[in-house]
Amino acid sequence: MTTVSAKIMQQIQQFPEDMSFGYSELAIARQDFLSAAKALERLQKKGLIRKLAKGRFYKPKRTPFGEKKPDEQQLLKPYLYKQGKRIAYVTGDYLFNQLGLTTQVPAVLKIASRGQRIFINVGAIKATAVKSYVDVTDDNYQMLGFLDAMKDLKQIPDIDIKNAVAIFKNRIRQLNQSQRQAMIDCALAYPPRVRALLGAVLTALNPKKGISKLSDSLNPLTTFDLGIDDTLLTSALAWNIR
Repeated sequence: MTTVSAKIMQQIQQFPEDMSFGYSELAIARQDFLSAAKALERLQKKGLIRKLAKGRFYKPKRTPFGEKKPDEQQLLKPYLYKQGKRIAYVTGDYLFNQLGLTTQVPAVLKIASRGQRIFINVGAIKATAVKSYVDVTDDNYQMLGFLDAMKDLKQIPDIDIKNAVAIFKNRIRQLNQSQRQAMIDCALAYPPRVRALLGAVLTALNPKKGISKLSDSLNPLTTFDLGIDDTLLTSALAWNIR
């Protein structure tokens, strides 16, 4: 076994089953890519790993019902990270379903990234690219997905607005002050309707500070037709939400 092959085998043995990986996770020097490719090909023939896509592999998890492929999060991981840093996140109806805002699950995912357009067509996983409003990090991607839900509120299929408002309030209630401030800062890059809705929800939760940034960013003459009145959100009218 060559040095490169031995190094690859040692690393793969430490990977959990059904984890996807590529050359970056194997820490292979560029000058060793050819040797690594041959080593990976040999491991595939032995059935120790499977090819997932070009340059991506996984250790098959064996169950009484046969081999199990990696779950969606493992399949998506190489597209959401670059050199170990998150650059993208899943948004759209797939995320809104996870948030409890819709029962529908789309056939095509949406991947949001600030710096690049990400498209996926790997097996059953298909995704199209959308633009993120701010740079994506591990610290803010969940907040950005939440703000996307506010932005797309009226386009989310079979949504119950009363339920949506309750979900927004419950989620934001769980944030501490620094997290709320971080969400406000992200929201300033979003369309005015998002800033207004976030401001209204925060007002309903009686925040201590930071909310003035949102109100100062809005035109006081602009109204927002979101299908929300003061019976659903007591602070709606104060933020020109109808």
